[in-house]
Amino acid sequence: MPKIVTLTPNPAIDLSTAVERVVPSLKLRCARPRRDPGGGGVNVARVVKRLGGDVEAILPVGGFTGELLQRLLEKEGISSFLIKAEADTREDFSVTESSTGSQYRFVLPGEPLRESEWRECLEAIAARKPHFIVGSGSLPPGVPDDFYARAAAITRRLGAKFFLDTSGLPLAAAIEHGVDMIKPNLREMRQLAGKSLPSESDWIAAARGYIESGKVETVALSLGHLGAMLITRDRTLRALPPPIKPISTVGAGDSFFGAIVYSLAKGDDLTDAFRLGVAAGSAALIQEGTGLCSPADAYRLTSQVTVTSF
Repeated sequence: MPKIVTLTPNPAIDLSTAVERVVPSLKLRCARPRRDPGGGGVNVARVVKRLGGDVEAILPVGGFTGELLQRLLEKEGISSFLIKAEADTREDFSVTESSTGSQYRFVLPGEPLRESEWRECLEAIAARKPHFIVGSGSLPPGVPDDFYARAAAITRRLGAKFFLDTSGLPLAAAIEHGVDMIKPNLREMRQLAGKSLPSESDWIAAARGYIESGKVETVALSLGHLGAMLITRDRTLRALPPPIKPISTVGAGDSFFGAIVYSLAKGDDLTDAFRLGVAAGSAALIQEGTGLCSPADAYRLTSQVTVTSF
């Protein structure tokens, strides 16, 4: 059985392209499109696989786009357990404006999953015995808000660790049940706390509130161009990103999260895992489309990540 299992209830084909300038009404001539397998857990699995980890992705697929997603996963050598869905797998797309470097991201909601399909996703993780289960991404229509809470309950029965990257009600519901690690960005953290959290001390206090309640063990807070923080009951780690010129922001958070999971699964300590995560997130920024991080770039940038503890 794999050490890491990822769960992606709302996978996607991520299509990316570029155009000189985005303007209304005109017919815009785009660059050759790129298609990558997508969805939070799928991307985490891709990162773990690239870094050399033992991982399996669990996800529903349907229609022609589902078949394409399966082929793309096979092309990257990702071991996967696919649940046959009635509805077509969704597509997301991003357009880079070449003249300015601005990126426009369009995220579709996905078609509804039937109850039998989302329950089969949960049954699939219950049949495995990994060390880590990673839930990541949004929930499609038809899936209850407590889906990840149910996944956390299954993980606990298996004696594994449950890491989660989602937002809104699904995140809040899972936290109420208990999660080992959450990975919100600052906007998601503010939404979860119901407060503006204007300062760094407020970010830490909000994270510690969940930790001290016993509902969360670790908070990995991604801060975009400000870097990231990793907060536990007795430690706060802070890292600034290396100085790079971003090409695409798509997949940076998944690269950050995937590298942390990979590093912890192979026995690294929290500081080293965090450093690699920040480096991998930065490495994703210099890839086009949803290319995610390359191992060479991630390890090269690791030496440029300074982690402070307080």
